[in-house]
Amino acid sequence: MPTDHPQPSPSPAPLDRLSPLLERFRVRAHLFHHGPLCGVTHFAAAPGRGFLHVLRRGEMVVTHQPQAGPPERLEVCEPSLLFYARPLEHFFHNAPTEGSDFTCAALDFDGGASHPLARALPPLVLLPLGAVDGLQQSLDLLFAETDHLRCGHRVLADRLFEVVLLQLLRWLLDHPQQAQMPPGLLTGLADPHLSRTLTALHEAPGQAWSLEQMAQQAGLSRSAFAARFKAVVGETPADYLAHWRLTLAQAHLRGGRSLKSIANELGYANPSALSRVFAQKLGVSPRDWLDGVAA
Repeated sequence: MPTDHPQPSPSPAPLDRLSPLLERFRVRAHLFHHGPLCGVTHFAAAPGRGFLHVLRRGEMVVTHQPQAGPPERLEVCEPSLLFYARPLEHFFHNAPTEGSDFTCAALDFDGGASHPLARALPPLVLLPLGAVDGLQQSLDLLFAETDHLRCGHRVLADRLFEVVLLQLLRWLLDHPQQAQMPPGLLTGLADPHLSRTLTALHEAPGQAWSLEQMAQQAGLSRSAFAARFKAVVGETPADYLAHWRLTLAQAHLRGGRSLKSIANELGYANPSALSRVFAQKLGVSPRDWLDGVAA
């Protein structure tokens, strides 16, 4: 008689870990410099503003204020990407004869400091251009637009910068240790089990998620899932879900929607329940928070 052999389990379906985030919380790029920089160039910190710098040629020194997060002084000796996801003052130091060449964009994060990716990323990501697979083709298109003045070149350059940013985020998800990512959203999305739960939470925040349902998404037992989630993401699954719902609530309130219109959509029985959680987690009522945003 033929012997039954266990069949291998099917490979999990491909998972889009970034679209549910970026569709709700946009990042917009705006080209503002192309060419050499000489002397000391100051980049000020502004709420909701980040930067993506591409050092195409040459070398430079980057400095930051003490206790700002990144090292106070960094030497960049090869073509590199410098990604500041959060407002952080920084200075470029370039000798006039060095021949350094830059393409730089400002990044506007929807929701400012509450943008999920801005919260999850380190203050500075510094990578050689050659480290990010597939990046060169997008950079070639970007440089072709910035090197020549043509109709619509600024609009196209902005969109190409956003493509470069997306490729960088993909690389960070695939190389969290190499990028020295702190525990948080991106390390969770880099985990093959937790990424399935996190993506499901992002796509359906209003579902009545239990710990068992979240663990099933990850293919883990409840205890293993809870321990792994806390270690990798840095908070419990319930706390993460509450914070994600409140982040969405803030975005909806900024957009002019009422608590009544969003409470059920975010998994709350009524506006009062959402208001209570809002005040507990953020220390202020939705009305007072919105007044502060307006001010």
